[in-house]
Amino acid sequence: VQLQACGGGLVQAGGSLRLSCAASGRTFSTYVMGWFRQAPGKEREFVARISRSGGTYYADSVKGRFTISITISTDNAKNTVYLQMNSLKSEDTAVYYCAGSNGLGYREYEYIYWGQGTQVTVSS
Repeated sequence: VQLQACGGGLVQAGGSLRLSCAASGRTFSTYVMGWFRQAPGKEREFVARISRSGGTYYADSVKGRFTISITISTDNAKNTVYLQMNSLKSEDTAVYYCAGSNGLGYREYEYIYWGQGTQVTVSS
């Protein structure tokens, strides 16, 4: 499975961004897609996850501000997961990574497919 993330950029506090992650290859093997982020000097942390059936789960820090969604192609050849980020804060500044899991996706170790990161910078 190959993951390609894009959509990062520079935005003012209170603004919005939408990240996209295109998954190609054996996408049927990824039951859950997730987003993680890593701020400078900090460990990577979970942001949100979504299952193929649409079940979602968010970190408390982004709940109510971020929305994860997924589109699944009819032939499962290419799926896309999105992260709509609203009411952005300076503490949301980080490199954001999309990832795929063939498990329930509530723990980072369950994710075996990773995309390259995309930088999100929120200016205050």
